[in-house]
Amino acid sequence: MSTSTPYELTGRTHQKARTRAAMLAATREMLAEGVAPTVETAAERAAISRTTAYRYFRNQRELLIASYPELSMPSLLDSGASTDPAARLEIVTENIARQILEHEPELRSMLRLSLELPPLGREALPLREGRAIGWIEDALVPLRKLLPATDLRQLVLAIRATLGIEAFVWLTDVGGLSRDQAADLMRNSARTLLSAALSGVAPAEEPT
Repeated sequence: MSTSTPYELTGRTHQKARTRAAMLAATREMLAEGVAPTVETAAERAAISRTTAYRYFRNQRELLIASYPELSMPSLLDSGASTDPAARLEIVTENIARQILEHEPELRSMLRLSLELPPLGREALPLREGRAIGWIEDALVPLRKLLPATDLRQLVLAIRATLGIEAFVWLTDVGGLSRDQAADLMRNSARTLLSAALSGVAPAEEPT
């Protein structure tokens, strides 16, 4: 067997796919319960032996990334993305909103724990690593030549404040919006903040 071929792709692939899916389902269940799973605990939840589990995932990081590929993504944009900051931000906000809708129980649980745990204990919250700030910064890279660094940073943080599980929980639980309405409003707020920031920026001069 080639060392470059994932274990689940070698022989009895249907059975291995079911085993892998069971591990991932167990991981998501535990996160929704406020528990950061390890390979061992996810295997126990899925009724899979530890030896078998480690054939699929060598460590906790691999398990979490398989459950949430976004954990390993420094950018939500592909290499051919537009240089228009508004278009770039649209892609990023769409992806973030989709992640919230797909993983709401897990994200709610991680949010609750982040409010209850002391700062040092928050290292055990894999879904609270501040990835969204980096994704928004990446979307707004074209503005580095147009806005002072401090202004750009404030814009990034303002957008993040309106676009996340925190805002989503308030909009649905307090504001009374549906889940889809909350996602749409968060994205619209991001557009509005960007538009306001750009309204005071002089257009780039055309080359002569």
